[in-house]
Amino acid sequence: MAAEIPKTGVAFLLTQLGTQAATKFAERVGALGLTPPQVGMLRMIAAQPGLSQQTLAGNLGMLPSKVVTFVDDLEGRGLVTRTRSTRDRRVHELTLTEEGTELLDKIRAVAAAHEAGFCQALDADERARLQSLLERLAESHDLAPGVHPGYRTIR
Repeated sequence: MAAEIPKTGVAFLLTQLGTQAATKFAERVGALGLTPPQVGMLRMIAAQPGLSQQTLAGNLGMLPSKVVTFVDDLEGRGLVTRTRSTRDRRVHELTLTEEGTELLDKIRAVAAAHEAGFCQALDADERARLQSLLERLAESHDLAPGVHPGYRTIR
């Protein structure tokens, strides 16, 4: 008789599912020529037009020099503009270009399809309950809403 596989805990299942979700999301946004960190930056810039590079770095928990590299790439692709602040000439303010805004609309559609596919085994009530429980867990661990903790490891 084959050995029974022991049950796993919640933390393991969350890791297993999180890795699966992240891998599939990376594949989906990769088709748009983006990486998940770039998507996160575009989302944050869109949510806070005029955000400084320094503030973006702080919000993401990234080294400011690394944020500059990402912003250089996004600006080079015509997705983001970087302008000097009128209040402090040392500060660069970030905004999405029209192209960046259009791409963000595509990202939102990809993200919605990803979410629907990932949660297909749950009905609407189960999905809402799971969302609520996961938000409560994230808050209890002092995780910033909408910010992937993986940004802290990008060097």
